[in-house]
Amino acid sequence: MEYISTRGSGPSVSSKKAIIKGIAEDGGLYVPSDFPFLGPDPFFECGQSSYADKAAKILRAFLTDYLEKELISACQAAYAENFDSPLTVPVRVFKDGTAVLELWHGPTLAFKDIALQLMPHLLSIALQSEREKYEVVILVATSGDTGKAALEGFADARGVRIFVFYPHEGVSEIQRLQMATQLGRNAGACAVQGNFDDAQNGVKQIFSDPVINKKLAGFNFRLSSANSINWGRLAPQIAYYFTGYDEMVAAGKIKRGQPILICVPTGNFGNILAAYYAIKCGLPVTRLICASNRNKVLTDFIRTGIYDRRREFYKTESPSMDILISSNLERLLFELSGRQSAVVCEWMGKVTSLGWYSIPPNALSPLQSCFYGGFADQLETLQAIREIFRNQDYLIDPHTAVGYRVLQMYREETGDSTPALLTSTASPFKFNRAVLEALGRNTSGEDEFTLLKELAIISSQPIPLRLAELKTRPELHKGICAKDEMAKVLCQFLAME
Repeated sequence: MEYISTRGSGPSVSSKKAIIKGIAEDGGLYVPSDFPFLGPDPFFECGQSSYADKAAKILRAFLTDYLEKELISACQAAYAENFDSPLTVPVRVFKDGTAVLELWHGPTLAFKDIALQLMPHLLSIALQSEREKYEVVILVATSGDTGKAALEGFADARGVRIFVFYPHEGVSEIQRLQMATQLGRNAGACAVQGNFDDAQNGVKQIFSDPVINKKLAGFNFRLSSANSINWGRLAPQIAYYFTGYDEMVAAGKIKRGQPILICVPTGNFGNILAAYYAIKCGLPVTRLICASNRNKVLTDFIRTGIYDRRREFYKTESPSMDILISSNLERLLFELSGRQSAVVCEWMGKVTSLGWYSIPPNALSPLQSCFYGGFADQLETLQAIREIFRNQDYLIDPHTAVGYRVLQMYREETGDSTPALLTSTASPFKFNRAVLEALGRNTSGEDEFTLLKELAIISSQPIPLRLAELKTRPELHKGICAKDEMAKVLCQFLAME
């Protein structure tokens, strides 16, 4: 299978090249030249195989220039002792029948681990087989979870350096500490004065700046990305929608071939795009429910066909979704346009120069037939946390709460009772303050570790070790920079200054 750019002028490449490059030469995003049909039962030959084996089965259809033994080895290495559940991504079924896909059992307690524990192995195999002679510099902008997951996955990886930018005071304190205390001789992180979109725009500018890239080449470096704009991040996420469906069948909640709903809380659109790609590969899904917080640019786009980032930016209790520029939406636009790169370029040009674009009725109609957009405000989010704890004796984080509330809205609005799979994207312990406030606790003046203890008592669950140890780990990455200083900070990290 070859990979082509959403913007049309870059050459097609193999999956290994796409993972190494991250972004196409024309600034577009790599997408598969076609989609393999996997159907509702791609694991019929796997039996009771592990998640690693099932993930390798899905990935074989997309990463066709990797050997089967390479993919199996990579998946088994990624999904071994690093995850605290033997199922890796277990499904919990609520009393109301909602199936919750728990994606947070990895080392950073967020869904990004599913891809970012695997991606370093995929990149290493690709670099060896392509006989690349340079060091890859993984450059990441994060709204909270991607940064730590990428740092954790790539720490001390051979032939790779990694640097993360995140918004100053725009992530939770736990998320900040996870990044600030990261070990690894090849790893670095810095806060940016601004929001996530500022950090993301700064990273994009570095990627596209010919002067910086020429300077990097002179030091034998090449940039790549671990954000979900990199196909090596996105492809592994397709797998867990198939395993989630499989778990619903095994639990007797649906019959094989019966369609479901999938609800995803998302800001950068990568996680729900993976579900959309699963549909294109034959997973029986009638509707994708795109859940946003107050930064509801995606909700408005799905409902009106107008994408307009010219709006107030809100800092919310679900910070990983505090995003107004959803990079992965470009891949969906490519499909909605009938894979017309010129049209995609026009839309992307408008959002860059004008801050908005609109899609025509012939693109809006398939968008709305597949996607439902809704958002939850702070009150609704906290109510959802409280309601699920009271009714299910189960704690969810604010991002999952947004998804649950929007799923309720969808059912109330449409009357659709189709069984649903809700992606739970982070552990409630990562957002302990918001969860405790939802349960009626006064958290003002309390530090994160006192709150972790209180949440452990309430939930009758131990504090995850990876969070408990943050209290005694030294902060190694304390830098804060202005938006226009990001390139300079990166060059200093790489000892190029």
